[in-house]
Amino acid sequence: MISTGPPVKIVSVIIPCYNHGRYLARAIESVLAQDYPHHEIIVIDDGSKDETAFVARRYEAVKYIYHHNQGLSAARNTGIKHCSGQFLVFLDADDWLFPEALSTNLYYLEQRPDVGFVSGAFTDVLNYYGNQVKHHREKDQYNYLLEQNYIAMHATVMYKRQVFDTLRYDTSLRACEDYDIYLKIARKYPVISHTRQIAVYNRHDSNMSGNYPMMLDQALLVLNRQREGLLNKSEEQFFYRGLQSWKDHYCINIYANLASNIETNAQKKRAQLDTLKLYHKDLYYKYLLTKPFMMIKKSLIKRNFNFLLKALNKAGLYKKFIPAPGKIAMGDFNRVTPLSTNFGYERGGPVDRYYIENFLQKQSKHIRGRVLEIGDNDYTLRFGECRVTQSDILHINSENNKATFIGDLSDAPVLPSNAFDCVVLTQTLQFIFEYRKALDTCYRILKPGGILLLTVPGISHIDQGEWKKIWMYSFTESLIIKALSALFPLEKIEVETFGNVLVASAFLYGMGLPELKKSQLDYNDPHYQVIITATATKPS
Repeated sequence: MISTGPPVKIVSVIIPCYNHGRYLARAIESVLAQDYPHHEIIVIDDGSKDETAFVARRYEAVKYIYHHNQGLSAARNTGIKHCSGQFLVFLDADDWLFPEALSTNLYYLEQRPDVGFVSGAFTDVLNYYGNQVKHHREKDQYNYLLEQNYIAMHATVMYKRQVFDTLRYDTSLRACEDYDIYLKIARKYPVISHTRQIAVYNRHDSNMSGNYPMMLDQALLVLNRQREGLLNKSEEQFFYRGLQSWKDHYCINIYANLASNIETNAQKKRAQLDTLKLYHKDLYYKYLLTKPFMMIKKSLIKRNFNFLLKALNKAGLYKKFIPAPGKIAMGDFNRVTPLSTNFGYERGGPVDRYYIENFLQKQSKHIRGRVLEIGDNDYTLRFGECRVTQSDILHINSENNKATFIGDLSDAPVLPSNAFDCVVLTQTLQFIFEYRKALDTCYRILKPGGILLLTVPGISHIDQGEWKKIWMYSFTESLIIKALSALFPLEKIEVETFGNVLVASAFLYGMGLPELKKSQLDYNDPHYQVIITATATKPS
């Protein structure tokens, strides 16, 4: 008698899509690229009027279901009805999974048959930093969900199918339906979490989460549903902390929007002010008191009345301009040790990743065909999407079992010549003593017409961990141009620098990326080169 072995465990990945067809291929491809092969993909077209149907039907592996527009909750419920897996993942059409997402979460669930779901961490593609989700003790999971939605991104969650035998997403909610389902499941089942990266959250202008008054209203509605079921004083304390936490979170964002004049729609401004007045009166009155001064400041700048501002500054009434010698307020920078010795990872992620990943996003059309990346292929998969036909990894030793080539980039005969359409070489040259030979290798292995995407550090502290002893260099724009032009024609090279004195200081002190404003990051002063980027194309 032939033994068939244990039954295969299927993971159903349900992808609701409403007019996000332009993102859908990347979401589907991220599932097809999983290292766990036993999955099904179900795309629920929620009445889209774009190319959603065309994109979904290109893939034989996709089960495509159309229904008239009913909203995200209804689309997820339809996916539950039509899935056949023992485990469920809900992936929004504009997000995507890392290659080990399914196998990672499945590993945790297989250890615990009694658990309702497991959640992990995610990366925010707009702010370009990994969200460092804290690992909570199992017995505290429900309490911490009362206090805040620590999961934050739905695609990081894998559910046991059985929890939906009696539950469905609430179609009456305009938002926070995922938070609602987490609380309901955590009330009934044990749930667990871990800190490994599972998915990428693609933040963009059409994200519903940018509607702060509506999000706050729905979050409070969902949380208040738990009030009657609270069992003890501990749960009550977390519940009330949660109410205040949601109010603080969204009201602070609303105040920042109003203070920076980001919102120009009068109706939306009114809604934001009404929300502040209702839930955070101190911020409401602070805005009303400072609004006239903000308007005067804006008017003065607009009319270029800098002479008046200088006069106010001289009188000590306005502090925009450079303080006199001996009058500098050092604040938190008045220290000789950094805030972080780990590039700000524990403070939200490194500042330099903003420039590196912005550069790769801008050049993503070139990440196509056969692509080589050093160490891993995260950037290849994230930015290359379905344009990549073959992804190769070069690693210095055989410890990396995903590497397709083993060797030193400065001396790598193992790499074939004229073979790659793109080489992604980010933050690597500083570790290679003979970095010019590494560039020689890149030129040799590129196909005619192939492109090198390069980033190197400029102003930076030296790693204090495993890379400390092999960190050799910091670079400048001039050096990169000179090194590349020895191989590539000058007209085939584009070099840019990014940074300013504030960003350089923040990076050296170990501040995290979320601690800087986008306007501060985007101001460029070539005298303070934090990151240098380059594209170099091999002649056809």
